[in-house]
Amino acid sequence: MSKQSQTDLIKAGKGFIAALDQSGGSTPKALRLYGVEESAYTNEDEMFALIHDMRARIAQAPEFTGDKVVGAILFEKTMDGEINGKPSATYLWEERGVVPFLKVDKGLASEENGAQVMNPMPELDALLDKANEKGIFGTKMRSVIHAANPEGVKAVVGQQFDVAKQILAKGLMPIVEPEVTISIADKSEAEELLRDEILAQLDALPEDQNVMLKLTLPNMANLYQPLVDHPRVLRVVALSGGYSREQANDMLSQNAGIIASFSRALTEGLSAQQDDAAFNSVIAGTIDDIYAASVAG
Repeated sequence: MSKQSQTDLIKAGKGFIAALDQSGGSTPKALRLYGVEESAYTNEDEMFALIHDMRARIAQAPEFTGDKVVGAILFEKTMDGEINGKPSATYLWEERGVVPFLKVDKGLASEENGAQVMNPMPELDALLDKANEKGIFGTKMRSVIHAANPEGVKAVVGQQFDVAKQILAKGLMPIVEPEVTISIADKSEAEELLRDEILAQLDALPEDQNVMLKLTLPNMANLYQPLVDHPRVLRVVALSGGYSREQANDMLSQNAGIIASFSRALTEGLSAQQDDAAFNSVIAGTIDDIYAASVAG
């Protein structure tokens, strides 16, 4: 199927985007929550093999299809691997009808002005070329805002859009992800600064360039409506950011036009010790809950 059909599904499909892109830093925690202790592996390769098994198991669950899961964000090693004998991105699209994305950032720089921009990515062009060869539709990259500091917010958003243009030049759809830390006292103020800075960047984009946005669920419902409605935005998705699945779903359902892109909230309740029937039952319930919240807005 064509890139246009993938674009149409992401733009208008009912459902949400699954974030299956835990990196090296967050993988041990993700595995622990899945019931796999650090004693189960002795090096990074074994660790990534175990997390790949978890992701492959999720992707093969009966309910994990484009009917409710319109996209999935993959870690590079997941993209390089296989699911049920097929390259991961090919399997997701051809077998499940799920549009594949790739996490491309290389982690965060040290905090400055209450924010963390992304580390430099000198190999990005090569990674984007590989993503195109593997059938990836789009990318995701994460920065973090820790305070309502105008300089910090401007730096994060400016870098995100600079890199987004590099990604667009390779024919891929960038998901711009400037996360706002949910525990900060001035979260509402940071979110207003972020919205306005993103709007300024969107207004400056040429008419033939669109992006996606992945944002922390805002304190004020529908704060990001101007972004949802912007002609340069293909879709706005929300990260769970440390909220429980129940709270994240509740907040999501109050934000019109925004769908979920949850990571930890997606895998909550799953365990390596579950047999397939139990595992598939839990993931089915989770998918139904996140889907319902995504289409409620």
